[in-house]
Amino acid sequence: MTSTKLPGGMYPLAPDLHVTRVGYGAMQLAGPGVFGPPADRDAALEVLREVVALGITHIDTSDFYGPYVTNELIREALHPYPENLRIVTKVGARRDEQGGWPHARSPEELRQAVYDNLKRLGLETLDVVNLRVGGLSSAEPGSIAEQFGELARLRDEGLIRHLGVSTVSREQIAEAQSIAPVVCVQNFYNIANRGDDDLIDELALQGIAYVPYFPLGGFTPLQSETLNSIADRLDASPMAVALAWLLQRSPNILLIPGTSSVAHLRENVEGARLTLSESDISELNGIGA
Repeated sequence: MTSTKLPGGMYPLAPDLHVTRVGYGAMQLAGPGVFGPPADRDAALEVLREVVALGITHIDTSDFYGPYVTNELIREALHPYPENLRIVTKVGARRDEQGGWPHARSPEELRQAVYDNLKRLGLETLDVVNLRVGGLSSAEPGSIAEQFGELARLRDEGLIRHLGVSTVSREQIAEAQSIAPVVCVQNFYNIANRGDDDLIDELALQGIAYVPYFPLGGFTPLQSETLNSIADRLDASPMAVALAWLLQRSPNILLIPGTSSVAHLRENVEGARLTLSESDISELNGIGA
């Protein structure tokens, strides 16, 4: 399968950076709680190779997944990388011994995180680096000028091509844009969690990608009688309906559903092909109202 056959086609993150709208999130390749190694390393490597075989050109990762696990797997499975593959990573957190996610956002920590991502991925330049600002699901108030400014300096040094932000507010996005161009925003959003509806539309007008993480609910799968009913009516899975809804929600939405299973990876891609009618979408929109 080639990338042009994937649901949604391609999206221009930047003039020199086009990705498939259906991407892959590598977080679930690590162990339980995104901590430690996978139970089956060979199976994890197989998933990554299938990602490329399916024509997906957008992999989302971070050195703090594991920590280090997903980046090491990506390099083992795919390096030297296909010319059209774009790897997007994020910095701004670390893992503690209990599996927590404390901030790591001093300029020194951010610079080291970029070096670490480069080393483990086997790259000289990172395609996109997202600055993670808030917690697992919501933004935290405060200026990000110092942190984003450090990433902008790393971009000027040639270690990063493009910059994005993750788990941020509208005000933080604007602050980042006053320092350097932002090519993507990665926030918590799905069919049942719609707090960023207006923001998505504003970003679309600016030509900025919106990348929802936890598109299928996160660590707790989406639960909705409406979603299940429509899925049954369409002879599809609730997961397929949720992904298709996201693709049809706005042309600037990019998907990064994660899985540690080749079968589920293929199901995600096929599910995103589902075409929802206006009636379906209207009914589904009521879930997050």
